[in-house]
Amino acid sequence: MLKITDVRTVLLTGPLTGDPYILELRQRRSAAFIEIHTDCEHTGIAETYAGYFCPEMVPAIVDFFRPILIGQTPDDVPELWRRMYHCGNFWCRVGLGASVLGGIEAALWDLKGKSDGVPVYRLLGGGGCATKLPAYATGGPSNYPESKLASKIDYYLSLGFTALKIAAGRLDANGFTVDSDPWKAADFEGAKLRFVRSHAGSDLGLMLDAHMGNSHSVTWTLETALAVARAAEPYGLIFLEEPLPYTDVTCYSSLCERTETPIAGGECLTALCEWQTFADGACFDLGQPDASFLSGLSQFLNVAQLMKRDGRQIATHAWGAGGSLMQNIHCAFAAPNTRTGSRCSTATATSWRCITGTSWNRYHHRQRNNH
Repeated sequence: MLKITDVRTVLLTGPLTGDPYILELRQRRSAAFIEIHTDCEHTGIAETYAGYFCPEMVPAIVDFFRPILIGQTPDDVPELWRRMYHCGNFWCRVGLGASVLGGIEAALWDLKGKSDGVPVYRLLGGGGCATKLPAYATGGPSNYPESKLASKIDYYLSLGFTALKIAAGRLDANGFTVDSDPWKAADFEGAKLRFVRSHAGSDLGLMLDAHMGNSHSVTWTLETALAVARAAEPYGLIFLEEPLPYTDVTCYSSLCERTETPIAGGECLTALCEWQTFADGACFDLGQPDASFLSGLSQFLNVAQLMKRDGRQIATHAWGAGGSLMQNIHCAFAAPNTRTGSRCSTATATSWRCITGTSWNRYHHRQRNNH
């Protein structure tokens, strides 16, 4: 019977992306992978998105949980998660500890999937409602002048995307700026969306990300977020993402009530108890759990059920490296209320169908070798 012999952390730093427009804002990124080794040929691999922010802190937390797993089998992943969570009860219910715990649990699922010969989304209880999922380009900053923004949109369309997300504010020769005044912000974002629609048409799936969950410069108030959301209403956004910080549940709830623009969020939430607060407050029209930042893949499915309870869908957040992407894809196929739609190119749909038939890191390596 397969036994766990070691649990290791692999830290990596490299170019942020091959996207020339995102590279204008940031050049490099870090990632933290967790490997679970065994006494046979199988190794479980997963990623904690915490490695994007504070990679040097991840190995110590992995080492804390390591003795709990040595000598164990991956037969009962929820029980192993429960033991680790209990041992870290005072400090890993939310935050960094929870995120790293989630990365370990995901590696256990990967190991079990390889051992059993079953894709992880099946082990999690899926499929859900989807046989294919639409994909959109996460475009990062809104690159200016408008001619550059238009070139950026054309770049994503040339790759086969039929939906894209751009950021609030602007990135130009003077750096990144975003308005905090309600009327200035609303005028600017409304004009930007009008330009995008005039350039790319009404069929383009369009999202706007305010990044107010982790903004390092300006944080919008409810008044500013509401002004922008209302200015966006004529342009048919799929969602307005993170228009407010996560420190005020009441403001998120009020915003959802007062605009027709769908409000999305949740990427910064690390545990089910955090999601419970926002779900009970009806704070998101669309939830964005991240399967590499939450405290586990099983917890991701619990979050999906929490949103489903109130008739709301989810759209996974995935801004990590390859492991993060694969964890989110498998959870998206397992969840019953993942957002699906008609805007999905043939090439994208084919690739994602291939993903459902293999373990995530084998697919990741194949992608890497092919490119």
